[in-house]
Amino acid sequence: MSARPIAASTISFGLVSLPVKLYSTGEASSKIRFNWLDRETGTRVKQQYVNPVTGDVVAREDMVKGYEFAKGQYVLFTDEELKAIEQPKTDSIEITEFIPEDQVDRIYLDRAYFLGPDKGGARAYRLLSAALRDTGRVAIAKYATRGKQYLVMVRPYEDGLLLEQLKYAHEVRSFADVPREEGEVVDAELQLAKQLVEQAASTEFHPEHYTDEVRERMLELIQAKIDGEEITAAHAEEPQTKIIDLMEALKASLEGEEEARKPARKAASKTKTKARRKASSG
Repeated sequence: MSARPIAASTISFGLVSLPVKLYSTGEASSKIRFNWLDRETGTRVKQQYVNPVTGDVVAREDMVKGYEFAKGQYVLFTDEELKAIEQPKTDSIEITEFIPEDQVDRIYLDRAYFLGPDKGGARAYRLLSAALRDTGRVAIAKYATRGKQYLVMVRPYEDGLLLEQLKYAHEVRSFADVPREEGEVVDAELQLAKQLVEQAASTEFHPEHYTDEVRERMLELIQAKIDGEEITAAHAEEPQTKIIDLMEALKASLEGEEEARKPARKAASKTKTKARRKASSG
C-alpha cells in the first residue's frame, strides 16, 4: 500500500522550484497506549481544565491564551493577535547553503521525513538527489509551516531525498555542563576493551535483527488478560555480583563473549559442512 503524504511543500534552490510531499518515516501506532476509565462503570473519562482557585471547570470558550512574562503575571492574546505574531504560512523549504555531509553533528538531529516528488517535480527531484550524492554535500534550509519555522537538512537517501529536522543552536545543551570525574586510561585495560569491541564487531547495521522485546511481552500479557487469564508480576532477577576491579570485569566480559559465540560458530560450521557434502555429492 502506498504511503500517504502528511504535508506538501516546495524546495527552492537558486531559481529552481521543486514541489515535494512529506511522508512519515515511522509508524505512530506502534506505541502501546492505555486509557483512563471510571473504575465503577468502565467508561472512558475526559480531561477537563479546572480553575485551581475556585475549583470550577472552565469551558473551552471561556479560555484565553497568555504569555507569562514574570512570575504569575501574564499578557493575554486574542486569536487574531496570535495569528499576527506567528510565522506566515508558506510551506516552503528554502535552501540557504550546501555543506559537507559530515559537518552536522548527530546531536542536532531531531526527526526525519521521507521526501517524494509532487506533480511536475520528478526531474528536479532526481537532479537534486544526484547532485547532493555526487558532491558529498547536504542542503541546509529553512522550513516555514504551521506558524513555525524549522531548521532542516535535506540529504540524499537511497535513490531519493530525506528531510531531517534539526535543533537550533540554543536548543542544544553543552556537554561541558555534564559533570565528569578524572579517570586514568591504563594501557592494559585499553587493550582488553578494544579486544572486547572487536569480538562483538560487525561490518553493517541490521535493524531487522532487533525487536522491541518489552513491547512484545506487553502485547502477550494484554492478550492473556483479554483471554481471561490472571496477570502476575514477574520476579525480578537477583542483581549480579559487581566486579569492582576493572581489569577483572574486562576479562570476565571477554570470557562471556567467547562462550556466547561458541554455539553460533558450531552452527555455522555445521552449515558449511552440509554445503560441502551436498556440493561433493552433486
